[in-house]
Amino acid sequence: MTWLITGGAGYIGAHVARAMTEAGERVVALDDLSTGVPDRLPASIPLVQGSSLDGELLKRVLAEHAVTGVVHLAARKQVGESVEQPVRYYQENVGGLATLLEAVAGAGIERFVFSSSAAVYGNPDVDLITEDTPCVPMSPYGETKLAGEWLVRAAGRAHGIATVCLRYFNVAGAAAPELADTGVFNVVPMAFDRLTRGESPRVFGDDYPTPDGTGVRDYIHVADLADAHLAAARRLAEGRVTGDLTVNIGRGEGVSVRELFTLIGEVSGDTRPAVVEARRPGDAPRAVASARLAGERLGWSARRGMREMVESAWQGWLLHHPEAAARGAGA
Repeated sequence: MTWLITGGAGYIGAHVARAMTEAGERVVALDDLSTGVPDRLPASIPLVQGSSLDGELLKRVLAEHAVTGVVHLAARKQVGESVEQPVRYYQENVGGLATLLEAVAGAGIERFVFSSSAAVYGNPDVDLITEDTPCVPMSPYGETKLAGEWLVRAAGRAHGIATVCLRYFNVAGAAAPELADTGVFNVVPMAFDRLTRGESPRVFGDDYPTPDGTGVRDYIHVADLADAHLAAARRLAEGRVTGDLTVNIGRGEGVSVRELFTLIGEVSGDTRPAVVEARRPGDAPRAVASARLAGERLGWSARRGMREMVESAWQGWLLHHPEAAARGAGA
């Protein structure tokens, strides 16, 4: 088999591409390089620069590389930006997916993995979020992911494509420093960025109904997430998933923001206290996954813990931000 990975030069995409290649799968990557970095991919993986909105390019790539399955990660993914640019998010996330599925159906491809998000759930008031928890997304980004799931399932039924949708929670860490997240949009690199500039990390709200008052989240190592994509692809290739399947990808363990910042201080050596600011609109007190179904249907479970996530992310941060090491811990 040959798998097309869209967004394959991105932070998550490159991890998926490497995990699949190391497991013996043939891979070709497609990326518009708006945020992707070509050097994340080994030379053995062909990289095609282009967008999932380009139907003619997709047809050529699928044919020229004899693609038999697709892992679709390419998407815009910043919640705040989606609120400011909802039309762009729907055009790129839903429109790009529609164009890709049309090409996939036309090529007779029968296996499709869609990277969805826990953002589809919104802010449910439950201890553990299961796949049956009602989906009430709170942002245009979350809406595009939920609409994407609907579209994937509908196209699968119409064209005989077996599909898996992976709803993953908060991603952190790196399998190798050069694969680290270079953006400053998620909580771990945001904290690193503040420390590097000699500032305290920010906690948005400490009056939630949680043990220490700060929000509780489920964090998943990006290498575990890559393994989940590999497991989904393998199950599809083996014919062990027919029709459609939707599963959560998380550890099933909650970690508070304050606990996370304590760990970041231990790893970085900069233990300055966080500053507390007002809650952000739409933030949930708690969002923790039930990962039981992923174990049952994909044979997958997370293997890496929080310290490994933070330590690997810090090593990647130091590689890409040598000024952090030059400053010295706690300086």
